[in-house]
Amino acid sequence: MIGKEGALMARAIIAAMICVALIGCGASKQFVNDEVTNSEKRIASRLDEIAGKTDNNSQELTKLQNLSLELSKKTDMAINKASGFEDYQVIWEGNVTFGFDKADLDGVAQEILSTAANKMAENKQSIIEITGHTDATGPATYNYQLGDRRANASRRFLAEKYSIPLYRMFILSFGKDKPVSAPDIRGGNAKNRRVSLRIWAPVVK
Repeated sequence: MIGKEGALMARAIIAAMICVALIGCGASKQFVNDEVTNSEKRIASRLDEIAGKTDNNSQELTKLQNLSLELSKKTDMAINKASGFEDYQVIWEGNVTFGFDKADLDGVAQEILSTAANKMAENKQSIIEITGHTDATGPATYNYQLGDRRANASRRFLAEKYSIPLYRMFILSFGKDKPVSAPDIRGGNAKNRRVSLRIWAPVVK
């Protein structure tokens, strides 16, 4: 809903527009008032509709942010705490980057993913953690989705080209929540548009 001052301003604007439109027609004051009232009702109804959608979007965004925060806290510990992964450690890390608002893999990204696939082939018990990230441009909800698309594109490449089983690949989107570079630094946004890769394998004893 709009505030009192906004409502008064809207009423004044509506009245002025209707008066200008009707003054040459000799319309009565009551008729003008009726038109203003009807216009206000239509505007109020539209604002309520928009406000409802905004509230829903806000609730969805809050849920996503809370989920991302919770997963962020658990990601680094989850593998070592999971049954059967107590002795796992990170043996390789890499990043692939993306164009603005893109989730397709260029040649450089495919080379890095190929390196990851070869490392996994050398370690048959290894698993890979794939996290999607974005720059700070655009709504948070959309960026969660974009990060997920980037992570899925990377997982799909590993599955289709190198036959990496899906159970060895874990994906998560952090959207714009985990930047590695400030946007105002030269090339900062490009560095943030990425998928981070971490391969875990048993500790050699």
